[in-house]
Amino acid sequence: MSDFVSNGWHLYVTAIVIGGLLFCVLVLVGSARHKVIRDAKGNIEETTGHVWDGDLRELNNPLPRWWVGLFVLTIVYAVIYLVMYPGVGANAGTLGWTSVKEYHDEVLKAKVAEDKVYAGFQAEVVEKLAGNPDAQAIGQRLFLNNCAACHGSDARGGKSYPNLTDKDWLHGGTPDKIIETITHGRHGVMPPMAAAVGTSEEVRQLANYVLSLSGSAHNSLMAELGRDKFKACAACHGADGKGNQILGAPNLTDKIWLHGWGEAAIVDIVTKGKTNVMPAQKDRLTADQIKVLASYVWGLSNQTQTAQGAATKPPGVVPQ
Repeated sequence: MSDFVSNGWHLYVTAIVIGGLLFCVLVLVGSARHKVIRDAKGNIEETTGHVWDGDLRELNNPLPRWWVGLFVLTIVYAVIYLVMYPGVGANAGTLGWTSVKEYHDEVLKAKVAEDKVYAGFQAEVVEKLAGNPDAQAIGQRLFLNNCAACHGSDARGGKSYPNLTDKDWLHGGTPDKIIETITHGRHGVMPPMAAAVGTSEEVRQLANYVLSLSGSAHNSLMAELGRDKFKACAACHGADGKGNQILGAPNLTDKIWLHGWGEAAIVDIVTKGKTNVMPAQKDRLTADQIKVLASYVWGLSNQTQTAQGAATKPPGVVPQ
């Protein structure tokens, strides 16, 4: 494959482009010299040799002048284009145009327009932006484009993907924490704990105790036997099982199960552990975009406060 990676390929491109143009010129020259051959009676007698239905012949007429004129204009346009723009091998063209430069120019124009839109939001705190219809319309689009693939278009998540519309937050649901999460991402790790708990039967006992913390259906006898085994989990989830937002350890006393509910699901997590990654968005979104997106996410679980904020601001025109 190394034969196909060479600085000399532009010479082949140059030869093909120029050769193609010269061929078109030769075709036109040949057509211009072609004359109609007629017999003594003035009938055209030169044909291509193709005959259909016995007597239907294809005549070898010269090209119409209007067609030749268009062909000439096409060649002239091609020559001018290749002088001004890149197209003949490594030639950059007199205008110095490149697709990369065009891309950066378009990005710059979009950035200027975007800054004008976000300038009106910079003085607002996240809670106020959650009641701003303009900001929320933009925040929703940011969410759909960057977050919905995991959390769903309705933000209700799914197995292993948190629901953002409730009050259950692994790392905290304050505006600052949401901004922090979106900006830097999260890397949650639940290590395999089976070895620390004991036998597979003891892991089942622990699973039933965990279920009992939230009042979920469980085997009460096994749960009581698994109470002491929970000491292996208390360092992260707390002695009362209510979790630790500093560590991102889930609250086990509610009935919200991120990775599945029931004895089998808990046994599987305790045995194998679990790793979840929320990718950082700081390289994809600007600080202003993250702030507006955070206001949208915060508003999803704070509908009452959002509605109060919206009531103090008349609806405006959604920036495009």
